[in-house]
Amino acid sequence: MAHHSKAIDVLAKIYQEETAGVIRYLHYSFMIMGHNRVPIQKWFRDQATESMNHAIIIGEKITSLGGHPPMVTPPIEESDQHGVQQLLQECLVHERNALSMYRQLVGIAGDDIALEELARQFVREETEHIEEVEKMLKTSL
Repeated sequence: MAHHSKAIDVLAKIYQEETAGVIRYLHYSFMIMGHNRVPIQKWFRDQATESMNHAIIIGEKITSLGGHPPMVTPPIEESDQHGVQQLLQECLVHERNALSMYRQLVGIAGDDIALEELARQFVREETEHIEEVEKMLKTSL
């Protein structure tokens, strides 16, 4: 049971990060201006939806383990820089942070194979996001 409380602690941090992601990505979607507004706005909205879906799965897992999902998000930094490059750089920071928390969860899952599988699935998804954002930040070849 000891590893449950450790897992709940990490899951709670992940839950907060994902709920903060909903707010962050929605905000970014509102701030996009210019020629590429429509596809980039849609991409940010899709990220917000995915963060919400992750938060739901993580929240359910927390309650399954006997925990209580936190009602607060971590502070969300606002740089007031709303160029697409800047927003994507901020995305990378957010996604890398989430990835490290999901990796931590893999490490403490112990013999809870379902929890480990969940964590590994999210490691894969976050890694793919990071790769996608890195590609978006590259200029055309």
